[in-house]
Amino acid sequence: MITVIIAGGSGTRLWPLSTGDYPKHLLKLTDERSLLQAAYDRAVRVGETVYVVTEASHAHHVKDQLPDLPEDHFLIEPGRRGTGNCIVFALDVISRRHDHDEPIAFVHSDHNIRDIDGYVRSLRAASDASQKSNKITLVGIEPTFPATGFGYIERDGEVAGTDAFKISSFKEKPDFETAKRYVKAGKYLWNCGYFVGSVNTFMSEIKAVAPELQHSYDTLHSVDEPMSDDYNQAYLGFEEVVIDYALAERSSNLAVVPATFDWMDIGSFKDLHDANESDEQGNFMKGSAIYGDEVENVYIHNEETKPVVVIGLDNIVVVNTPNGILVARKDLSQKVKDAVARIKADQEK
Repeated sequence: MITVIIAGGSGTRLWPLSTGDYPKHLLKLTDERSLLQAAYDRAVRVGETVYVVTEASHAHHVKDQLPDLPEDHFLIEPGRRGTGNCIVFALDVISRRHDHDEPIAFVHSDHNIRDIDGYVRSLRAASDASQKSNKITLVGIEPTFPATGFGYIERDGEVAGTDAFKISSFKEKPDFETAKRYVKAGKYLWNCGYFVGSVNTFMSEIKAVAPELQHSYDTLHSVDEPMSDDYNQAYLGFEEVVIDYALAERSSNLAVVPATFDWMDIGSFKDLHDANESDEQGNFMKGSAIYGDEVENVYIHNEETKPVVVIGLDNIVVVNTPNGILVARKDLSQKVKDAVARIKADQEK
């Protein structure tokens, strides 16, 4: 089984810890291994063949963090063109080197997962289901609360002889009341963006429902040498395409396996706080020269030597790095991305 780790990211949701040159998957956020390194550690448990798709702006950091991965297993995008083209890029390279019936698991580099055995079981169950049913098979997460920041997969009926279910529909990020209905119904899973199938399985479905992705694949496959100048120029000519919209939501021939592992997408400082162990007051503090007085439920991270003092506050994020300073209400920390866009616009004037 082949695992492809998608390691993109623009470094906006956890600014100023992460930046465009050093996105969050490169950071050590929950232990002494970065999110990318942890994803690699899991991937080698799934199968001995691992590829990483990353973007040119931070590819050198990715290589530095994964010294055991062969050089030709780093697939470097010359520019971001969406998850659809990212997956097609990997499919093209793999189709030149491997058996077209070997299962491939596409996973992400920035997820926090503790149950590695459950992760391996789930991906292998998805692989088994894909091989038996000739369907691209997703892995879905059993929802533990009515999340409004995730897409949902509606399952409907078992796929015979497998641990997978047929997919009835995909649901966009819902409002809170709709999310509560999804959780109560018991037939919806969070869509974590994991896809499993062989080259033949993917290309059969792409040919059937995704002409944009078929065009991308044919264009890349017509170039003799992957990641050559001609290959990169062809890739840069593509429009950005998201795999969920271009393929998943158009297909009626997909399956989903419910995950048997814990999962967290660290998409905000609230998520990051939840992923780390707090003290009795619900506080997490990392770095030196931090002084808190009568604080509760705060996340404070200081990467500089100057003191950071927080007094009488709760539900607050305070981050001080050489890249900038962030002070935010924790429940509004998802707005960091908007602030970074404004900073970038001002810098480009």
